[in-house]
Amino acid sequence: MPEGVRKLTEYANLPREDLERMLEAGIEVVDCHRVLAKTGDNIVGEALRGSDSFYEWNHYPDGDVYDNVSHSQYYYHAHPPDERPGEHGHFHTFLRPKGMPPAIKPAPIPDYEPPEDPDDNLSHLIAISMDEKGFPRGLFTVNRWVTGDVWYVADDVITMVDLFVMDQASPSWAMNRWITGMFRLFRPRIIDLLRERDQAIAAWEKAHPGENAYEARELEVTSTLDIDIDTQVARVRAALE
Repeated sequence: MPEGVRKLTEYANLPREDLERMLEAGIEVVDCHRVLAKTGDNIVGEALRGSDSFYEWNHYPDGDVYDNVSHSQYYYHAHPPDERPGEHGHFHTFLRPKGMPPAIKPAPIPDYEPPEDPDDNLSHLIAISMDEKGFPRGLFTVNRWVTGDVWYVADDVITMVDLFVMDQASPSWAMNRWITGMFRLFRPRIIDLLRERDQAIAAWEKAHPGENAYEARELEVTSTLDIDIDTQVARVRAALE
């Protein structure tokens, strides 16, 4: 969704240190793309590296990527082309409970059932849509049923956003640095989308009383925003100036 059609965080109102962190992350994100391009590679290619074939719905890399220190997790996959026009695939990102502050608990919704393994109380954070050339084209949030995670209220997920870190070389140093940088560069927009996510759920519940919004197949993407790295970096620079 274009930024002009709804109210989003004004970068000029952000603390200077936040903007400086965003710019630093933006420089690193751009550099990841630059270094990969020198050998004809890109971020999507890093996610698929080592795979003989690319199948819709499968997770790439196989077994997902998991940081044992931060307990961050992500994977890449694709839907059928007619479901996502212009998209090659997207990254889904998560944080597991071992990486969350102790005070954060699953949202008190009626159908919540504690999993057998408490560490399966993971939270989906944000999805990053990628184009055919391996560049990010959008950010979006999803309803609970889409990834089968556990629901946390937006304020708690916003806390988790700052805790998502992929600080390891495997399976790709460039991809891990890139996805961590994307969280920092687009942090204000991710926060906006998470708040819109909860607003979308509340609106659906109001329009469908007595039905379970979190399992509503009609409500898949709960908020979305088109993005461009160069434009984002330019906006951050302008706000700093």
